[in-house]
Amino acid sequence: MVALPNVQFGKKNEDVRTVQRALIARGRKIPDGATGLFGNQTKAAYKAEQIAQGFRGTDADGIPGCTSLTALGRHAHFKVNCDGAAPARGGGIGLSQVTYRDPNDESGHAAMRRYAEKACQLTHMETKFGVPALTTIARRESANNHPKFRVNKTDSNAHGRIVGDGHPQNCSRGATQCIPPTFAFYHQAGTATTPYDVVACMCATVNYVRDRYHVNQSGSNFAARVQQADPHRAPHPY
Repeated sequence: MVALPNVQFGKKNEDVRTVQRALIARGRKIPDGATGLFGNQTKAAYKAEQIAQGFRGTDADGIPGCTSLTALGRHAHFKVNCDGAAPARGGGIGLSQVTYRDPNDESGHAAMRRYAEKACQLTHMETKFGVPALTTIARRESANNHPKFRVNKTDSNAHGRIVGDGHPQNCSRGATQCIPPTFAFYHQAGTATTPYDVVACMCATVNYVRDRYHVNQSGSNFAARVQQADPHRAPHPY
């Protein structure tokens, strides 16, 4: 068992050594070998692993998250304990279970507020923190779920096989622009299986940022941790 909080930059322990051995077995370069110290070589190797798994941009930063480390563990036959890093991420579904029908949910700021309130209820995030954060993300990522911006066909994620909506599988989709692997892993139990569903997409976003950015359960540090959710700072990919 590898504990995610143990596998962070600057730490030295046996969990780091396990991850280093797994990275080396996967062909990632760590010139000093499995020393047990998470330094720059391990960070570069982990970034290469994230890219190989399909992560792009700021998601491929060389810092383990629950999603990528669990995937690495499947290859290397170790289990991952994400406790302490990812409060209740929801349910999780397989990538093959993701569907691509657009239910034509409403667009506009008022609609985004209503959907965000529902997403906060389902993920047990306080609305006073979660609603402004989610609506800011929706405004910046999809112009409040405007039909023209519900799927991004031009950025670095736009690759993979063509799926049910006629676009490459890995395209960012929905009001908060989730890529399907992220949407699947952080899917909230009881919500729709398509990222085009605004509530489902927002719930997956909440679960993702809790894991990736260590946003706390209440969401009080949501905007501080995620620049794209902070209306007082410039837009930034998340």
